[in-house]
Amino acid sequence: MPDLPKRELGRTGLQVTTLGYGAMELRGMPRGRDISEDQSERILNAVLDSGINYIDTSVDYGLSEERIGRSIAGRRSEYYLASKCACWALPGEPPPAPNGRNPHVFTAENVRAGVEQSLRRIRTDYLDVVQFHASPSRQQLEEHGALEELQKLKDEGKVRFLGVSGTLPNLPEQIELGVFDVFQIPYSALERDHEDVITEASEAGAGTVIRGGAAKGDPGKGEGVYWDRWLSAGIDDLLDGESRQEFILRFTFSHADLDTTIVGTADPDHLRDNINALLKGPLDPALYLEAKSRLAGAGFTPQPA
Repeated sequence: MPDLPKRELGRTGLQVTTLGYGAMELRGMPRGRDISEDQSERILNAVLDSGINYIDTSVDYGLSEERIGRSIAGRRSEYYLASKCACWALPGEPPPAPNGRNPHVFTAENVRAGVEQSLRRIRTDYLDVVQFHASPSRQQLEEHGALEELQKLKDEGKVRFLGVSGTLPNLPEQIELGVFDVFQIPYSALERDHEDVITEASEAGAGTVIRGGAAKGDPGKGEGVYWDRWLSAGIDDLLDGESRQEFILRFTFSHADLDTTIVGTADPDHLRDNINALLKGPLDPALYLEAKSRLAGAGFTPQPA
């Protein structure tokens, strides 16, 4: 397996492969697919064997953290590990959340409980990156001590770098706070809203981790909301023999201010396809501009911060 390209994750000094692994796929039933322990162990080891060195998980992702701990805790020196905080981790029933989403509680007590739970589940002494989930406002981060508590956990050596899984409209104020080392931001050819704010985060010195860079695989499957967007953009004739999935990933890799993009799968064949797309490199500049032009014509453009 050839060496995978790497970039420095902002000011952290971490040299991360530009393709990372998103471990939400390992969460299991009922919110995800039924994936066995053997499948989880096989894909996690395949990820590391391929050279990928950045794995992203969360308290919210069902069995994901525990499966990482069971399968690859013994290989901890081979990868950087990112998880989330402010996901519900306290005893008792969580408060209700709108739209059936997992609840998030931005208090010092819940942040500490979540990080310490993650450490136990993953069987590690530290997390390289801990990100506030659900893109909180500055008020949410500060009013009940959540941000201060995460900084204390960093001082204790349990967390190395602070981050946010962020989206508009709160991303600009999160960047302006100047305390976050990493931002995880959704982006793909078919979801370009955050294209410019990724650059803003990078120019502020933060690392940029892209989620959704494969557009959930919808164009490759020929179904889903991103499939409809793909059809409306009319870019099939730009593929030149590539698969739609490969083209979308290479479009994501073409963003100059991306440090890594996390893509999840439980299928070793899909993992190899993603790595092959990475090794082909960014799109040709003229092709990249033409794709952007057609996407803009279909209404898929960056949104102002």
